[in-house]
Amino acid sequence: MRYRLSIAAWLLLIVGLTACRAGESGQAEYAATYRIYYLNSSMTALSPQEYGTDTVIGDQVIRELMQQFLTAPNDVENQVALSSAVNYLGFEQEDRVLKLYFDAGYSNHTVMDPTREILCRAALTKTMTQIDGIDYISIYAGDQPLLNGDGNPVGLLADTDFIESISDVNTFERSSLKLFFADETGSRLVAEEREVVHSINTSLERLVVEEVLKGPQLEGRYAVVPSDVKLLNLSVNENVCYINFDASFLNSLAEVKEYIPIYAIVNSLCQLPTVSRVQFTVNGSSDVMFRDAISLNTQFEKDMEIGEENE
Repeated sequence: MRYRLSIAAWLLLIVGLTACRAGESGQAEYAATYRIYYLNSSMTALSPQEYGTDTVIGDQVIRELMQQFLTAPNDVENQVALSSAVNYLGFEQEDRVLKLYFDAGYSNHTVMDPTREILCRAALTKTMTQIDGIDYISIYAGDQPLLNGDGNPVGLLADTDFIESISDVNTFERSSLKLFFADETGSRLVAEEREVVHSINTSLERLVVEEVLKGPQLEGRYAVVPSDVKLLNLSVNENVCYINFDASFLNSLAEVKEYIPIYAIVNSLCQLPTVSRVQFTVNGSSDVMFRDAISLNTQFEKDMEIGEENE
């Protein structure tokens, strides 16, 4: 059964939220304390705030935390993660999965841009999976499961989907990247600007390489490496980025010239102030000929003549 709150129920809930018990120390005491996840003022990171409650019954806790999630925090430096143009419709719980229902505006990028939606997705998950008995959430937009950028269902979301270190609370930030991909001829590079929300535990150098491996998002740009290429490790020392791929990096895409994969990665990385040269290895070895044409036993510098930087 899906739960929808009437106006009277909301009013009773708001009144109830003002009650708390005072202990002998004069400090407020609660049966449970949760973190409500908001966004910072620039909408680039999650910002949790402590919230205490005496509510302990499962359905009531869900309603109460959702009410707090949808209510602007007292701290003017933070804001609600969900766009005010999106309506929350209700919830239902099946086993350890909490289904949250929103109107179709949730998945409309003109109503809530993709960056904010990803942060909202993380904020919802991290807020609601604190409730005992809820391990996952599932988001619905207009009674349809939420879809990712590829048109596939996002599926069940767990708290661990959004962190790399459980010691970190505020783990997300937004970065602007300039990435390079092949043009339709496979002989030139074309730039693509991309906004990415990522864990603060992921270096920008690794993020750039991972995004190039994912392929382009805009028309007129084409992948430069096979989809099964694995980034084994990456490090940066004295402005040299050392990248170690698995052997699938040597597999060719027939439609791109041999130098395009190399310089798509090099030119993308060299947009960062921390990188001026790139050293490739395959399974730890640089004594490799890439596509029988380019020796990897060298450090590559950017070559913007292969493609216009601002194209």
